[in-house]
Amino acid sequence: MTTSDSEAVAAAASGAEGGVEIRSVLVANRGEIARRIFRTCRELGIATVAVYSDADADAAHVREADLAVRLPGRAPADTYLRGALLVQAALAAGADAVHPGYGFLSESAAFAAAVADAGLVWIGPPPAAIEAMASKTRAKELMAAAGVPLLAPVDPAAAAAGDLPLLVKAAAGGGGRGMRIVRELAELEGELRAARAEAAAAFGDGEVFAEPYVEGGRHVEVQVLADAQGDVWTLGTRDCSLQRRHQKVVEEAPAPGLPDALRDILLRAAAQAARAIGYRGAGTVEFLVSPDGRGYFLEMNTRLQVEHPVTEEIYRLDLVALQIAVAEGRPLPAVLPEPHGHAVEARLYAEDPAAGWQPQTGTVHRIAVPDGVRLDSGVSDGDTVTVHYDPMLAKVIAWAPTRAEAVRKLAGALQRARIHGPVTNRELLVRSLRHPEFATATGLDTGFYDRNLAALTAPETAGDALCALAAALADAHGRSRFGGYRNLPAGPQVKRYARADTTHEIRYRLGREGLTAEDFPGVRLVALAADEVVLDVDGLRRTFTVARYGDDRVHVDSPLGARTFTALPRFPDPAARTEPGSLLAPMPGTVVRIADGLAEGDRVEAGQPLLWLEAMKMEHRITAPAAGTLTALPVRAGRQVEVGTLLAVVAD
Repeated sequence: MTTSDSEAVAAAASGAEGGVEIRSVLVANRGEIARRIFRTCRELGIATVAVYSDADADAAHVREADLAVRLPGRAPADTYLRGALLVQAALAAGADAVHPGYGFLSESAAFAAAVADAGLVWIGPPPAAIEAMASKTRAKELMAAAGVPLLAPVDPAAAAAGDLPLLVKAAAGGGGRGMRIVRELAELEGELRAARAEAAAAFGDGEVFAEPYVEGGRHVEVQVLADAQGDVWTLGTRDCSLQRRHQKVVEEAPAPGLPDALRDILLRAAAQAARAIGYRGAGTVEFLVSPDGRGYFLEMNTRLQVEHPVTEEIYRLDLVALQIAVAEGRPLPAVLPEPHGHAVEARLYAEDPAAGWQPQTGTVHRIAVPDGVRLDSGVSDGDTVTVHYDPMLAKVIAWAPTRAEAVRKLAGALQRARIHGPVTNRELLVRSLRHPEFATATGLDTGFYDRNLAALTAPETAGDALCALAAALADAHGRSRFGGYRNLPAGPQVKRYARADTTHEIRYRLGREGLTAEDFPGVRLVALAADEVVLDVDGLRRTFTVARYGDDRVHVDSPLGARTFTALPRFPDPAARTEPGSLLAPMPGTVVRIADGLAEGDRVEAGQPLLWLEAMKMEHRITAPAAGTLTALPVRAGRQVEVGTLLAVVAD
C-alpha cells in the first residue's frame, strides 16, 4: 500500500468527521469473530461488550471484553438467536452500537431494525438491503432484473433427466444447511423433503429451490464495501472452492488463474448487485465459475465473511474499522488502495475428516502457532469446545509476495503448530495445501475433497513407533524421582500406546550406559526431561516435545509431525467391551429423526441410514455397519445423547 493509501484508510477510521461517534460496541456473537471485532475496537479506543450463554461463561471472548452480559441458557435458540434479549443487553451495558459478526442474527433484517428502533447504531447494511437478499430465490429475481448473470432455477415438479444433476438449496440461511446434490430423478422427492426439514430446523424457513449443479465449478467471491454517500468499493476476488459439506475450508485472495476479462465481469456484477439494493457497509457477492469460464451469481452475504482476513492482508486494510467508520456516517477514502501479494487462510476445525467430518468436543489444552502468520482464534489454552456451537477453533492466515510462497508458509506453520486437545483437521489442511492440484492451482473446484479425501486422510504411520518411544521415556522421567534411570539390573520397562488401529508396545531400559530399547537399534538418548526428549537416530538428532493430559492422552510434536496417543493400561478392563454390532454416539448431540418406519426386528442393509444426529450445526447420518437385523433401537427423536450412548444394535 502506498503512503497516500495508508493515510486515506487511517482517516476513514479516525472519527475525524461524520454523523455519530461510536464509543461502546456490543458484539452480538461469540468465539473467533467476537474476539476479532474486539481487537479493532481496542485499537480505535472503543469500549467492548460481550454476550455469553451459560455454555460460554468462561469463553475467551467473555474474558477479553470490558463488560459481559449473560444470556440465560445454552442452546443458540435460547441465547444468541434472541434479538430482543441482545438489544436489552446492549442497553443495559450502555453500548451505543451493535456489531453482529457473522452467523446467528447477522443477516436478520428484523434484528437490524430492532437495534435501530432502540436508538442504537447498527454496524451493518440497512434492514431493507438485508431483506432484499434474505431469500436466495428473491435475490436471484432481483439480480436478474439488474442484469447480473445467474443460473436459471429448475422447477422440481417439471425436472427431467436432462436437467440432472441438480442442487437443492434452502432459500434462507447458509453454511451448507439444507443443500443436497441430486443425480437420479428417483431421489429428487426424498432429497427435497430432507432439505426442507433441515432448513426448517436450522432457519425456521423450509423453503427450498433447485438449480443446475455445475460439476467442477469454482466458488469465487467479491468483497464489497459501500458508504452512505453512494460509493462502492470492490476489493478484488477470493477463491473459496475447497469445501466440505458445502462449507469453506481454505480460502485465498486474489482468486488465482482468473482471466482478466472474467475478473472484470465479476467485479462489475458485484458493484451492480450492491447498488441495486442500496447497500451500505461490508458484504460479499458470491459467484459460481463454471469450467467453461462463465460466472453466475449465487448469493450475497450481507455481513462480514469468515474469510475476510485474506482481503485485509492483500489490501492492508482493517475491514472492521471501515465498517465502524461507515456506520458513523463517514465516507470511504477517496482512493481505493492497491492490492499486494497473495494471502491464504485455513480454517482449523475440531473435527475428524476421516470419520465423516465428525465434530469433536473437549478441552483445548494447547493452541500455539509459529510467528510469521496471523492467527484469528476463538479459543485459548484451557478453553472447552462444546456441542452447542460450530467446531471452528481458529483461522490461520499467511501472506507472501507470491501465491507459492504464501501456500508454503501456511503449510509449514500449520505443521509446526502445537494443537493439543480434540481431534482436528490440521493434518488435512497441511496435505491439502501441499497437494499438487492445489499447489499448482490446477484443481481448484468444489469437488476437490470428493476426489482426494481418501488420500488426504490416509493414516501417516511412519515415525509412530519412534514418537511412542519418546512418550514412554518422557513419562518415565516425569514419574520417577530418579529421572527414569535405574542403577540395579531389572527387566525392561513396558509401556503401551495406541494410535488409530495400532498399538505400540515399547520395551526399554534406562541405566548408566544410557538407553537400551528393543526394536530401536541405532537409537541413542541425548537428553531427557519430562516434556522433551532428544534422540540420535543413526546420526540424525531429533527433538520431541511431549505433553500428557489426564491419565491417558499424550501429544508428541517433532519434525516427524504431530502424534496423539492413548496411553494404555497394562491390564485392560474386560468390562469396557461392548456388544458386537453396537452403534454408539460418536459425539454429544440430539437425535433429530429416525428413518421412516424403522423398528426393532427390521432387516437392514449395510450403509442403510438408521437415524440422524445433530451436533455443532451439522447433521450426521448413523448407518448400519453391515447387513443384519435391528435388534435394539433405544433412542427416539428429540433425545439428547452423550458420547458413547447406545443408539442401535445390528446383529448379523
